[in-house]
Amino acid sequence: MPTTVQESPAKAAPPALSTRHVHAVAACYFVASFAALGLPPYLTRILPELGDSEAKWAGLLYIVPTVFGAIGAPLWGRLADKYGRKRLLLRAQLGLAVSFLFAGWAESLPAFTAALVLQGILGGTFAASNGYLAAALDGRQLSWALTLMQGSARLALVAAPILVGTLSPWVSPHRQYALLAVLPLAAAVMLAALPEPVRADEAAAEGSEPDNTGPNDDANGAPHGAEAPRQAPAPTSLRTLYLLEFSFVLATVVSYPYLIDLVEKRLPGLGSAASGVLFALPHVCYLLLARPVHTAVAHRPRLGAAAGFGCVAVALAGHWGAESPASFVVLRLVLGAGMTLGLVSLSALAADACRGRRPGRMFGSLEFISKAGAVAAGAVAAASNGVWGPAAPVVAGSAVAALTVLASTPTLLRTRWSR
Repeated sequence: MPTTVQESPAKAAPPALSTRHVHAVAACYFVASFAALGLPPYLTRILPELGDSEAKWAGLLYIVPTVFGAIGAPLWGRLADKYGRKRLLLRAQLGLAVSFLFAGWAESLPAFTAALVLQGILGGTFAASNGYLAAALDGRQLSWALTLMQGSARLALVAAPILVGTLSPWVSPHRQYALLAVLPLAAAVMLAALPEPVRADEAAAEGSEPDNTGPNDDANGAPHGAEAPRQAPAPTSLRTLYLLEFSFVLATVVSYPYLIDLVEKRLPGLGSAASGVLFALPHVCYLLLARPVHTAVAHRPRLGAAAGFGCVAVALAGHWGAESPASFVVLRLVLGAGMTLGLVSLSALAADACRGRRPGRMFGSLEFISKAGAVAAGAVAAASNGVWGPAAPVVAGSAVAALTVLASTPTLLRTRWSR
């Protein structure tokens, strides 16, 4: 085996994907995400058209695609490894288009709910896109591609609700589901021209999986095979990666549902537009800072993750006492820095963990963990808000981030400083 590791750089074929291909995948995910990310905030306007006059089912329906997406992600990942990542990525885009058409045509609440279930089961474009990229890229190339995918998600999260709101005077948010189905269809057409990626190490990985439970927590994000004559660090433990992913999603997403309510209570008269800007500010920070942060933490992702969790903990705790626009802006900027550090570091850790593993299976499981964290965040936010008010969810997120740092410090900070 050692001989195989040292010879692999000479035998490895160049990556099947160019920078142009990576950008195309990220752009396709961006356009396909518009309906999935831009329309759920308008459920309170959609449901009265379907017979739920008080929109009492909005909270539950908001997480229906997430729940069923989590259930389906591991299966689709395994099928991608077996039948081809490009084929399963196309399936995900076409599945979104079909579910959006059904949602836009639905004339009753049960039919609309069934369409959201289909969206969760047939979608999964984020995991499919990551699996596709991981099948041809490695090391820093892959970690940057995953960082770019997160940027696509953040950009869609900021832009999609604005587009939906702009179209609302002419087309109701309900019917926009059918209208926006054209976007994943267009993405599928674009993706059809891309090559089928092939991993150079796939044959070696076919017969065995690395030990996921041992002390595989030392990785610096360097490309696979770099400096092979030296002893290469073992891939990141999946247990560590999944724990950090779940905790980070829970800590950050738990603050989303009631943030606008908190801002409006603390700053009456600020206006809905300004409240929306405060909500979007951390995501804008990611778009601006992702590249320099990736350069800084790609070789020490555990340190970056620790710093990210720490910034998130401090920023969310500060929301409890924020009473002025300036204090909210500062706290949202600190949260944006923490989100950027955390997401970029998690991308680097995922790229490292993918070495020698089947990417479809791993990213499908990672998507399950991420969506499970989002569902848990929604439940915690609803429960804490009902008891202590809209400031409680952000404090809960701060507690999760702080506890993760304290519990994981020995692992997070065990970083290789020399290359």
